[in-house]
Amino acid sequence: MYFLVFILFVNLNDYSLSSINNKIILKIDNKIITNLDVTDEVKYLKALNPNLKNLNKDKIFEVAKTSLIREKIKEIEILKERKIKVDENYLNTIIENVYRNIGLSNENEFIDYLKLHDVKIETVKIKLTNEAIWNQIIYQKFFSKVKIDKNKIKKEIEISESNVNSYLLYEIIFNLDDNNKFKETFEKIKNSIISNGFENTASIFSISDTSKTGGKLGWINENSINQKIRKQIIKLKINEYTDPIIIPGGFLILLVKDKKKIKQTIDMESELKSRIRTLRNQQLNQYSNIYFNKIKKDITIYEN
Repeated sequence: MYFLVFILFVNLNDYSLSSINNKIILKIDNKIITNLDVTDEVKYLKALNPNLKNLNKDKIFEVAKTSLIREKIKEIEILKERKIKVDENYLNTIIENVYRNIGLSNENEFIDYLKLHDVKIETVKIKLTNEAIWNQIIYQKFFSKVKIDKNKIKKEIEISESNVNSYLLYEIIFNLDDNNKFKETFEKIKNSIISNGFENTASIFSISDTSKTGGKLGWINENSINQKIRKQIIKLKINEYTDPIIIPGGFLILLVKDKKKIKQTIDMESELKSRIRTLRNQQLNQYSNIYFNKIKKDITIYEN
């Protein structure tokens, strides 16, 4: 009898501790976020961006919380589009891009890597599937508004030099509820870059999906970069960043992490496709941020 009472007491205590540890900290419309959800998100974000370990616990907690808020807001919109399905081959391509970005060679290595961070591959697939659906929603809504001058691109390709610069770029995209706070916000970002580095600052401040990987855009050929932005980049040395550049939906800061000269053999058809794809994705990403901010205004966020 004593043994049973003891077991019951222990179980009740375990339940009580579980209840205490798992508290609702946010409500986004009818969706909830608990502190354990945020803890899991911290593990996920650290797996994608190991630099986050250099932030203090409170900062990382806030980064994860912001990430989950964005995720839940997108989920609300995704639930309205039940017809959209993600092709398995396409999902595998996205997963490959993620693990190669970390420096891994195959999915088995990625699974082992995730285990070290206490993250399940199933969790990653759910998150990436939702992102893919969100991107398809943006594509369907805004593709007709994408403006690309093919003739202009062809002329640029025709006069391209055989040796061109390629830049390893990182980004921070931010917007303002109050335009009067521009100087204040940019000052905070600059101070954070000094204290935490550009990549962690991207995780803290950037509204772009690249914030999950420290703002990393990867290696980009200068010919694929918007002329207005290119003029800003060519002035920079390695590890320097631009002043905020006005873009649709906010402001863009770009860091040149590295650069190199590459020799290119130009095939007009493939180069044209590549540049069109890059420019289209840039514009769709801008529409994604604009649309996200629009739907966010109609969603109630309650913080405990």
